[in-house]
Amino acid sequence: MDKETFAYSCDVSPNDCSQICNRHQVEYIEDPDSFSYSEFFRRFLLPNSPCVFSARFTESWGSRRCWVTQDDRPNFDHLLQNFGDAIVPVANCDVKEYNSNRKEQIPLRDYITYWKDYIKSNYCSPKGCLYLKDWHMHRTFPDKNVYSTLLYFTSDWLNEYWDAIAGDDYRFVYMGPKGSWTPFHADVFRSYSWSVNICGKKKWLLFPPGQEEYLRNCHGHLPYDVTMPDHQDGSTYPCSAQCFQPLEVIQEAGEAIFIPSGWHHQVHNLEDTISINHNWVNGCNVAHMWNFLQRELEAVQQEIGEWRETMHDWHPHCQVIMKSCTGIDYKEFYTFLTVIAENRIRVLQDYSAGRDVHSCSGSSLGPLHALYDVSRTADVLAALIANEDFKKLEMESFSPAPLELLHRLQKTIHCINACRINDM
Repeated sequence: MDKETFAYSCDVSPNDCSQICNRHQVEYIEDPDSFSYSEFFRRFLLPNSPCVFSARFTESWGSRRCWVTQDDRPNFDHLLQNFGDAIVPVANCDVKEYNSNRKEQIPLRDYITYWKDYIKSNYCSPKGCLYLKDWHMHRTFPDKNVYSTLLYFTSDWLNEYWDAIAGDDYRFVYMGPKGSWTPFHADVFRSYSWSVNICGKKKWLLFPPGQEEYLRNCHGHLPYDVTMPDHQDGSTYPCSAQCFQPLEVIQEAGEAIFIPSGWHHQVHNLEDTISINHNWVNGCNVAHMWNFLQRELEAVQQEIGEWRETMHDWHPHCQVIMKSCTGIDYKEFYTFLTVIAENRIRVLQDYSAGRDVHSCSGSSLGPLHALYDVSRTADVLAALIANEDFKKLEMESFSPAPLELLHRLQKTIHCINACRINDM
């Protein structure tokens, strides 16, 4: 991050920028040599606006050379030789599940056998249309030269946190035949996502935040498939006529798409397609994540509100339910902030001491970016500490204590601003 961008980020908060994103078109970024991280930060991260990167940005990836045949089809032989025994999650696109598809764990070689037969049978099978989704390939095969995350997506708190605790990750491979698709949804924790087509073609239907509310039916439920004609039925979908038409993006092989926080979307594979996807959070959208968690907890509290006076452990029980639904509760969210805070404080301490900041986690974008991260973490941490539901948790189990961590962040910001910011 350069000084001009840092100064801009201090004057304009992400929430302010959310009002200026382009709701009518998705910008296309052609040239890697003329497009900087700071430009991406200012034009897309802060405004929470989508964009597409040309195939030139990913042309060095090993997967684009080895996973694809000369006629731009999936290279099944290479995949079988290198990953055939891997166990992968597979969903049936023909079976409707609320907001997702149930997955079966099978060997990749069995899925590829199915896929080949599906193509030979003119994309028809009694097994249905099967889609390999959410395969944690990077976690299982970390040493394979498959891809490298583009610089623009490297401020990734979500995977930094889960790597630090040796837990889950949010790096995925998707593989599916023509006709496979993902139902209408917004991404986990209202994170960002990026997706690169290794081969094939996708159609994305994108809805800016808030537009999904017009798509709820008379019972308050979001649609499973926004392309179904019954959404024009005003008696079932009373507000659908007020919804913007979706932004439609046709993503070609090699191209990367950036999906901002809270943008609901639906994705269709127009050809046999392989893609690599990450979900990610950083200082620009961590407040969106925090707001999402508050809404999720409120929904749980409303759902079991009738037992509030009779359950002595009602508040912790709400946290348990929320975690089972979303994958995280307030305590883990605090731990998440703690890991990021400690890493960024270490970067700034090393910078102040003249040590090599690039040896530290989260430091590759420079000390000004680390300072920005510290500031955003402090803002969200202060909101978390002030939250009444957070106050009801067992604070003695938190290490460091929340107020202690907040004071360290504030002290770090003050010291850097006073002493070294002009030298960064």
